[in-house]
Amino acid sequence: MTPFEGDGVWLRCALHAHTTNSDGELAPDMLVRHFEWSAYDVLAITDHWVRTVERSTRKLVVIPSTELNARAGASGDDAHVLALGVEADPEPPADGEFEPLQAVVDWIAAHGGLPYLAHTYWSGLRTEQWLDCSGLLGLEVWNSGCELEIGRGDSSIHWDEALELGSPLQGLATDDSHHPGYDSGFAWTTVRAAERSPEAVLEALRGGSFYSSTGPEIRAVEVDGDAIEVRCSPAQSVTLVSSRHRGARANAGRLGYPNASTILERDPAGLITAVRLEKPPLAPFGRIVVSDAAARRAWTNPLWTRA
Repeated sequence: MTPFEGDGVWLRCALHAHTTNSDGELAPDMLVRHFEWSAYDVLAITDHWVRTVERSTRKLVVIPSTELNARAGASGDDAHVLALGVEADPEPPADGEFEPLQAVVDWIAAHGGLPYLAHTYWSGLRTEQWLDCSGLLGLEVWNSGCELEIGRGDSSIHWDEALELGSPLQGLATDDSHHPGYDSGFAWTTVRAAERSPEAVLEALRGGSFYSSTGPEIRAVEVDGDAIEVRCSPAQSVTLVSSRHRGARANAGRLGYPNASTILERDPAGLITAVRLEKPPLAPFGRIVVSDAAARRAWTNPLWTRA
């Protein structure tokens, strides 16, 4: 799951945003203009239980999508699922009782959509409630709205639990914007697609050809035998996350703590721009996290997984 090899165009994507068709502040056409002005390349409009269709512009690719509720275990355990690129209009349950998660994911896939779990930490879910659901492509590792509101935007612990158990899930970073200008522009998913089109973006997402960020750029990742080389925008730290007690990390600074790592290049301020990280033996998975001097982060998809 690496987008750093081969050809394609890099596209900055907002994959979770709401309009007045559900609980957002802007009408669909104004939301499109907002993200166009904000230098995004792709917008997925994910209104709750509404598939909002809005035309793309010369600068912004718009992908009709939606956000659905599902039952994860007991009836009170509410999961939210992004349905990116879904081609049918959803119907809310008449009795207010949501379908089981597996049924919702199956419906999304049957109608051409890509299913991702949203804000699992904010939802209060446990990994075992959704781990056995087949067809899920991934989850939101970061949700800016949930972080801004109550400090529960980081779901990386759920991601790592799933990866350690052999589920090769992808990780999106999103804003989940409801109040553009206040809760937008904090996170994005950087996709490497064959071209600027909805079909190419969805195909790239399906194949894991992207990384996610709240600021840093990841410019190259190479897995070479027992090591990984990473090139990035100036970073305070670069980490190989690889299950409990395992991994590697390089930290910038005169007394930066090195663990199974070698800094290859620094910028004039001493921040890391290239690093070599040692791959732990028999590690069940590995993913890269880049953190800059402002504590903003970027995440690769898993570079490898094993069941």
